Amino acid sequence: MRAYVIMRKFSNLAPKPSNFLEEMERNFIPINQFQRTLLSIGSATVSLLNPHRGDMIACLGEVTGERSMKYMREKMLESTEGAEILRDMPRINSDTVCFKTLSELPENTVGRVYADFMRDNNITADSRLPVQFIADPGLAYVMQRYREVHDLVHATLFMKTTMLGEVAVKWVEGIQTTLPMCIGGGIWGAGRLKPKHRQLYLKYYLPWAIMTGNNAKFMQGIYYEKRWEQDIDDFHKEMNIVTLDKKSNK
Repeated sequence: MRAYVIMRKFSNLAPKPSNFLEEMERNFIPINQFQRTLLSIGSATVSLLNPHRGDMIACLGEVTGERSMKYMREKMLESTEGAEILRDMPRINSDTVCFKTLSELPENTVGRVYADFMRDNNITADSRLPVQFIADPGLAYVMQRYREVHDLVHATLFMKTTMLGEVAVKWVEGIQTTLPMCIGGGIWGAGRLKPKHRQLYLKYYLPWAIMTGNNAKFMQGIYYEKRWEQDIDDFHKEMNIVTLDKKSNK
């Protein structure tokens, strides 16, 4: 297997120590089964009515995804790289990632692709909400990691933040993680597409997302922070990712 730890030209590209457990203790809100059921119903309803409510989508993922989070953790433990992520518990935010440094990397590197994606879409790495309703620290971290690498999945798959791109990424994530939130997002998001985009979705995006979700290596188990300088084409080959034809990615 291709080595994923790449020689660094910039010392501040190295992953920073994690303070996740301390943050989890500050944000944790204990709930019982009745409260979990109410949160599941309420967050699902609001998310369907307003898919821009990131707080409700985050809540839905936490209160309905325990089985999937255990599955994700097991998938990560199957590889040395994934197990290292669970051990280190790295974070992705403006305190741990220097986007100025990433933007100075060569254009065809993983880090530069990510930095350009965040800049072009006016996204901040600090926008991901902290986990609140998961008691198990290991599972809580798995969910936090899922949130923080979501933009990296978008960027490395060359998927835009349009509804079409979001639905496609949700299918990839849903197939790989089994999270009900992702599967539901793929189904209900597709129903919101306009007729022209629905045709593109059925002809190109959905088949591609299903193929990528099934064939690509587990994207939650990639230590992206140690791959910033890796050539994106080499990354795609190693991860068994075939990007969607650019002319249909509109």
